[in-house]
This record gives sequence, C-alpha cells and structure tokens, in this order.
Amino acid sequence: MAALLRIWGLVVKELVSLLKEPRTRFVIVGPPIIQLMVFGYAGTFDLSHAPFALYNEDRSAPSRELAARFEGSPAFAEVARLGNDAEMARVLSERRALMVLHIGRTFSRDILRGRSATVQVVVDGRNSNTALLALGYAGAIMTDFNQQWTGDHGGPRAPAVLQMRARYNPNLESRWFIVPGIVALLTMVVTLVVTALSVARERELGTFDQLLVTPLRPAEILLGKMVPGLVIGFVEASFISAMAVVWFQVPLVGSLGALALGLVLYTLSVIGVGLAVSSLAVTQQQALLGAFLFLVPAITLSGFATPITNMPWLVQELTLLNPMRYFLLVVRGVFLEGAGVAVLLPQFWPMAVMALATLAGAAWMFRRRLY
Repeated sequence: MAALLRIWGLVVKELVSLLKEPRTRFVIVGPPIIQLMVFGYAGTFDLSHAPFALYNEDRSAPSRELAARFEGSPAFAEVARLGNDAEMARVLSERRALMVLHIGRTFSRDILRGRSATVQVVVDGRNSNTALLALGYAGAIMTDFNQQWTGDHGGPRAPAVLQMRARYNPNLESRWFIVPGIVALLTMVVTLVVTALSVARERELGTFDQLLVTPLRPAEILLGKMVPGLVIGFVEASFISAMAVVWFQVPLVGSLGALALGLVLYTLSVIGVGLAVSSLAVTQQQALLGAFLFLVPAITLSGFATPITNMPWLVQELTLLNPMRYFLLVVRGVFLEGAGVAVLLPQFWPMAVMALATLAGAAWMFRRRLY
C-alpha cells in the first residue's frame, strides 16, 4: 500500500508538471488537433478538381458531349482551351494543367461510322501517383461514355459487363483509410515525446537528484513516469477516435473493447521506447532528437501511407519490429471491418511482447544510469 501511495504521488506530480505549463499543454493538445485536421482533409488519395486543358479539334456534338463529361466530373476542372499542339506542351510544362484531353478532328466521323475513335489523354508524369489517378478517372469517364453511346445509338453491346464492388469502403473514400491511421500516428507522436522528455526534463531542471533521495525505488520511479504517458496516450487516442466518427463520419463497426486493448498494448510499447530514450538523454534536446530518430522510420515502415507488401523483402522483415504496423491493422480492422478480439489476436501478442521488451529494456537502462 505504501508503494502504491508513493507511485500515485509521483504520477500526480508528473501530470501536474505536464499540464500546469501553458506551452506543454499546447504541445499535448494543439498539434494533434491541427495534424488531425490537416491529415483528415489534405491527406487524401482521391482526385478532386484536378486542372485539365481541352484541345478539341473536332468541335462536333459527340466531341462536345465527351468534353462535357470531363467538365462535369468532380475529379476534373477545366482551366484552358487549346488551339494547337504547341500549347499542349506549354500548359503541362508550366504546371497550369495536370492533364490535356485531345479530341482529334476525325472523332465524330469515326464514331458515327461505327469505327474506333481515338482520344488522346496527355498527363504530367512528374508526380506518377497523381498521374495514374488522373488516367484512372479518365478511363472511367471514357467507359461510361462508350456504354451510353452504344445504348443510345444502337451500337453493339459488350458481351460481358464488369460490375465492381468494394467491401468495407463501398465508396472508396480514402479518408476512411487515412483517418483511422491518424489515431496510431498521433498517439505515437504524443506519447513518445511526453515519455522521452520525462526523465531528461528532471535532469535538466536539476530535480532528478532530489527524486533519488525520496523513498521511491527505481522501479517505482519508472512506473510513475510510465503511467502519465499511458493516460495521456489513451485520452489522446480516444479523442481522435471520437473525432474520426463524429467529425469525419468514419464508421466504427467493430468492438470498442478490442480497440481499447490494442491501444493499451500499443501505448505501452511506445512508452518503453520513450523511457529508454529518456534514460539515455541528458538534455531535453537530446531526448527530442532521440524520439524523432525512432519516430520517422517507425511511421515510414508502418504501412500508414505505403503498403508493406510493396517494400523490399528485408524491409518487410524489419517492419515486424514496429508496433505501429500491428496497431494500424487493429484500428483499421475495428473501424472498417468490424473486427473483434478473437480476429485481432495475431496483432495483439506481438505488441504485448514488444511492450514487455521495451519496458524491460528501459528499466535496465534506467538502473544502469542510476548506479
């Protein structure tokens, strides 16, 4: 009981020291909200109002109908009408348009005679991902135009029609994929920074030696440093999850218990890394640098933005040591797939092992620095 009271006193002291200073409160509350809004609205794989230029040499009713489909699509926005081939290169070189839609002068003659009519789409390939998205949207518009034209003008119909359907995300909204991932991203950032600064701040302020002369044992000090990070990380993740559901309208169809269990294991594994960094650092600046030294590779190798399966084999093996990799599967599985504890067990036990390993390593380094 006495040990619990001592630990509780240290936990309260840590929380008070974190929350009493306005700058620290802003670091904990402000940046996560700002990043949530930035990632939620700006971080998207969808194409919206991409600028395109129209070069219509035919100017017939069929060509105008095709051009109108591009102009009316929410994926594209017309910014220029061109009159010759030289303007095509210029508008792309100057980045005034992402794409040029070139309808040749024989388009209507060919299509009215039942022959294949060629339409050229020229994209700016300097951003290959955006270019591929633009080509995909343009292909979908062309397919829709072909089906409508053959139906209205009695042309031959295709023997088979492909019907596409997406599970878990029927409208293929990239926000449904990105926003749950932000729960993992911001939880790691906040928890890692808070715990990495905890011991380093005591050393820099000169209060760490005062802490050592108290009746607190090293294990109790470490536990007292760990609990505030767990509380802050859990509250932060809960707030972001609520924002994802209420503000961004991302469905949460799975088990809240599974999400909470995964969050605790994930936060503990991150806290272990943060405390290890804090134990090694002498100043807060060193602690921040150490935290970001871990943070950047962890985010890159987590599958947050790029699929792990696209990475080289050796890099894929390295991702197995990254707790964020597993929690991303947990949070996206709970939000979109309706996953429960039984389904997510293969993700839980690696995070539990990592939590034990990182906390044990942090405790060992902490004792080593004391003596």
